[in-house]
Amino acid sequence: MFLELILSLAIIILGYIYWNGKYNERYWTKRGVRFYKKNKVLGVFWDFITKDKSLTEHLHDIYKQYPNEPAVGFGTLLTPSLYVRDITNIQYVLTTNFNAFSHRGIEPNESDILANNILFMNGKKWQLMRKSMTPLFTSTKLKSMFYIMEKSAQDFIYYLKENPDLKKGNTFKNLATFCSAAICGAVFGVTTESIFNSPFLTMSQKAFEQTFVRNIQFAIANLSIPLFKLLNINLFKDYEPFFISAIKQTLRQRERENVKKHDFADMCVSLQSKGTLKDPETGVELEPTDEVLAAQAFFFFLAGVEPTASAMFVTLVELGKHPEALQRLHKEIDEAFEKNDNKLTFDVVVGMEYLEMAMSEAMRLHPPLGFLTRMSVEDTVLPVGNIKVAKGTKIFTPIFEIHHDPKYYPDPEAFKPERFSRENQKSSSDILYQPFGKGNRICIGQRYAQLQAKTGLIYLLRNFTIKTNISKGGMKYKKEQVTIRLANVDVEFVSRT
Repeated sequence: MFLELILSLAIIILGYIYWNGKYNERYWTKRGVRFYKKNKVLGVFWDFITKDKSLTEHLHDIYKQYPNEPAVGFGTLLTPSLYVRDITNIQYVLTTNFNAFSHRGIEPNESDILANNILFMNGKKWQLMRKSMTPLFTSTKLKSMFYIMEKSAQDFIYYLKENPDLKKGNTFKNLATFCSAAICGAVFGVTTESIFNSPFLTMSQKAFEQTFVRNIQFAIANLSIPLFKLLNINLFKDYEPFFISAIKQTLRQRERENVKKHDFADMCVSLQSKGTLKDPETGVELEPTDEVLAAQAFFFFLAGVEPTASAMFVTLVELGKHPEALQRLHKEIDEAFEKNDNKLTFDVVVGMEYLEMAMSEAMRLHPPLGFLTRMSVEDTVLPVGNIKVAKGTKIFTPIFEIHHDPKYYPDPEAFKPERFSRENQKSSSDILYQPFGKGNRICIGQRYAQLQAKTGLIYLLRNFTIKTNISKGGMKYKKEQVTIRLANVDVEFVSRT
């Protein structure tokens, strides 16, 4: 009896898998769209879960396999999913018809308090929160926060010099330490050297750990919103007590002391003093509770630590491989300090053209994000291929592949900062470069992250030269979900004489 039950269950499961695969394939082929057949039920997510490669690399297989297709369908349980590879269609999704694709493609559960942030919010609620947070990232605000970034960079240099073993390797982790310190300063007003050994650093490191369970949760979030909600998966539950407590403590202290530091905490105090946030056009309301603001603080760590550390790391890696570029950047940095009485200012950082070129080219080669996800909120049609996209369709658009396509970047694997000279940028299409995303949902903290990364790089290269060490087998990428992390390579800091 038991054996019969097991066999019956196995037959039902296998039958469902067969039916689901056929359903996914028919769904796209009857719309005239090629279908990725490697796994008709779970598509690239099966390989992501079971193999030691990043999701970006699995999506790259689709890009290579269908070079002439404007878009390719693939399986994600019963959710129609489309990998859009034609550049005109990509622009249509991200910018031209943004309103039809404004949804991020993931819907966290309401019980997941820290997921209630601007990164995962959707619809009118997202618009209201983004509008409320945008003033924090104006040039005026960034100028006023620059002292925090500079102090963090100076403390980081002191920290490296006091701990010489850190200069020999494990550089990505060390850069993440700097980024965590800078974020702590901008969010919680913590600007002491002890931050490098603080609970903030420990917590931010845990938030970026890649585990099998976390990869399964991420896959389910992308495969099926109903299943994700049914299982009541909370992505960030473990970090709630720490971040909620930290933001409450910071805000109450600011209120008592009535001190202005022109940072994120100031913005939070201001929002709470105004009461309920309301969009006069849509009527949508949002209460800026401590929990909602803690979620935005957590977003700062998600968006400001690992991606920024990655931008710094890949820039150092490429400079270490190209001594002539490193020498030119050293010269630009030294001259900038000499012209400004050995001081660094916001305007000086922004004005360093070769630093901008080198970092931009490094992020073209190794972008912090490998791809973007969206979900259609209405029926629409992609212009190239006349592809009908129904409401609820999951969309994946490539970043890494565009950055490495010889059609858009001749000799794409070569490090050529000159691609991003001011003159060359005049004739370049904006959609072809997307290290921080594109369109209305581009990373709201993009300018903050770039300023933080540049400030850190300037102080590092003012004090050190660098050596890139590539292990046997060449550079590779770590198994990551959306982000891209270099592996099998490290950077060594050598004091300048």
